[in-house]
This record gives sequence, structure tokens and C-alpha cells, in this order.
Amino acid sequence: MQDCRKVKPLLIALMATLLVGCQAGANEASVKQTVQTRFGVKVDEVSRTPYAGLYEVRLGDEIVYTDERVTYLLVGSLVDGKTRENVTEARKEKLSSIKFSELPLGAAIKTVRGNGKAQLAVFADPNCTFCRRFERDLATMTDVTIYTFLYPILDAGNKGDSTRKSRAIWCAKDRSKAWFDLMLRDIAPPPAGNCDTAVLQRNLELGQKLGINGTPTSFVASGQRVVGARSAEVRKAVGLARN
Repeated sequence: MQDCRKVKPLLIALMATLLVGCQAGANEASVKQTVQTRFGVKVDEVSRTPYAGLYEVRLGDEIVYTDERVTYLLVGSLVDGKTRENVTEARKEKLSSIKFSELPLGAAIKTVRGNGKAQLAVFADPNCTFCRRFERDLATMTDVTIYTFLYPILDAGNKGDSTRKSRAIWCAKDRSKAWFDLMLRDIAPPPAGNCDTAVLQRNLELGQKLGINGTPTSFVASGQRVVGARSAEVRKAVGLARN
């Protein structure tokens, strides 16, 4: 009897846990369906938060919040009152992270400075003004290996010049020098010779898969994504201080 009395409460607790889990799943599915139907948008994911019955609704790169009945949509950042952490930004950062080890680094221009211990991958367009500013800041970093993925997405505004310059840089004998000559010294690379530049199309496809819509976009070894010429944030992420 003693064993039976122990087992019975355990079974009740287990059943209650399963019921709560099923109910939560049903609620999330219901919220997803209601948001999609009511607002005519595609919802990628719905998950319940630990904050007062709020549900996180992910719409592509954006996150909004609602309640179980979708009586409202909360647009903006959710901040934890105890820790003062921006929960929304932390969640977005996690969702936008990648596995750095899965990047095809052979498709990038490799530049090693100092011991090259820190790693950084940058998707950049040769005609991107912000990329040039970013490169000037990166030039002061040491003990880092930078992988630059040529990502010519600005062709529409310069009649294909981004692709032409990217081809010329990729075909140069010293790709790293050709890149920095252009970005730091405004020295254009000579026209591309006969070399395989199919890598540029693969980079564009990779960028689209990763949701890269602008340049520069950087990834540190942890997989964290940094969008824009935010060199201070990149330095912090890779653990390097300004010289």
C-alpha cells in the first residue's frame, strides 16, 4: 500500500504535466491560426512566454506579442523588469545566429592579422559606402582572421558595377590586397581576367538563404550576426579592443 500511495500521486502529476503540455501546444496553434486569418500574414512560429500570458509571434525577422485570444498585438520591445534585459532583441539575436563552421570559407577572401585567433566573416559589396567605413575600422583590428564574402547586391543602382568589381577582385593575384586597395585607398582593380567567378552567384544564394538584405553584415565565431557598420559591437563580440 505504501508503494501504491507513492505511485498514485506520481501518476496524477504526470498526467497533469501532459495535459498542460497539450493545452499549451493547442493554444499556440490556435494563436498562430487566428493571427494568420485575422491579419492575413504568414506566421513562422508562436511560443508562449513567461510574461503574463503573452505569446511571442514570429513573422519572418519581426517579433510581436499577443494574448491567447489575439485581442491585441503588441509591437515593440519586451523588457524584463527584473533583469532589464531587452528580451525581444535577445530573441532576435538568437534567431538570426548561424553555425559559423558551416560557412563555405573557401568562397571568401581570407585576411589574417597578427595571430589570427579571432574569426570574423563579412558580407560586403564593393560599392557599399558603409562597407568602406566599416573596413577602415576593421583595419585597426589585430589578431583576427577576416573572411570577406563578395556580395554584389547593389548592381541595380550602378549598372552592374558591383559585379564587375567583385569579379576583378576575385580574379586578382592578391585578392586581399585588391579588396583593401579599393575599399581603403579607392584604387580600382584591373579588369577581370579569365578566372572562374561562379563563386559570386553562390555567395548571393548563400546570402539570400541566410536572410542578408544589406551590407555590411558580419558573423563572429559564436554565430552572432551584426548588421551594419557597427564596428564597436563587432569588436565586443569577438573580444578585441581598439588599438
